[in-house]
Amino acid sequence: MNRIAVLGSANMDLVVRQPRPANPGETIIGSAFMTVPGGKGLNQAVAAARLGASVDFLGAVGTDAYGSELRALLGSEGIRSSGLATMPGATGTAHIAVVDSGENSIVVVPGANATVTGLSEAQRETIGGASHLLLQCELPVSALVAGVAAARAAGVFTVFTPAPVVPLPDGFLAGVDLVVPNRLESAALTGESDPVRAAEALSAGGTWAIVTLGAEGCVVAFDGSVLGLAPARPVRAVDTTAAGDTFVGALVARLSAGSGRTSGAGAAAAGAGAGTGADAGTVAGPATVSEAEMIDAVRWATVASSLSVTRPGATSSMPTLAEVSAILR
Repeated sequence: MNRIAVLGSANMDLVVRQPRPANPGETIIGSAFMTVPGGKGLNQAVAAARLGASVDFLGAVGTDAYGSELRALLGSEGIRSSGLATMPGATGTAHIAVVDSGENSIVVVPGANATVTGLSEAQRETIGGASHLLLQCELPVSALVAGVAAARAAGVFTVFTPAPVVPLPDGFLAGVDLVVPNRLESAALTGESDPVRAAEALSAGGTWAIVTLGAEGCVVAFDGSVLGLAPARPVRAVDTTAAGDTFVGALVARLSAGSGRTSGAGAAAAGAGAGTGADAGTVAGPATVSEAEMIDAVRWATVASSLSVTRPGATSSMPTLAEVSAILR
């Protein structure tokens, strides 16, 4: 098993359940409240670890009780946190309203996450020793730029979730190996409301793109061409808070377990001479990924995500390898 490095946010989610969205100026009565460890980075790390991956988490928490709780959670999930700094002040929080239909709205207060503006030498070494690097947009963009640079220097496959959508430097998206936005994020990045066209645009130039569509499944594309629409697994949604992060974590856990895969600089050698289009069956880049491997990983991610939405919370909803394996047997 190769190691996955996750450079991302760690938040405590403050979740309220309510019958419907509140109108401006309106007070309504909620039915439940809970605190759940979250943050897009931590969510993806936990999802990958529960699907059997070896994971390192890089980021920051505060000196408050939430920070201690998040650090303890990482340890309980078997995730290495030597790259998780403790900074003076508050840990990040996400304030989540979940309506009875399962949809949600989220306000994030970055807290300690905002202090992650670059990488330490130890963090660069951790990224360099990984096979895959996961990034999201709940850290300052300067940290994302540093993470991608460290990954590319070591031949590490980069997976980027552009959420929330923020201004990115020119060429940033072209420098990642796989981008995984949802429908709204892909439209914001490309100006294309059609997710198929958005996936084509995001994957142009030899990049993988997967546009997630919730209950409609996802669009998979490479090098400007759509490979297909992967259907969702029908379930009754209870809470969609962690669906996207579960999908990404499970996807990369499956990719990292691919046969013949190497980590760090070895991955760059594995990609040398690979085909440059979908018809060639492999993708040139930091790691060799065949179309069959990607579609297989999407199947695993789809099942994991479908299980997560049937349960409340973020990390609390994420399935184990045994649960996903039982469905895919």
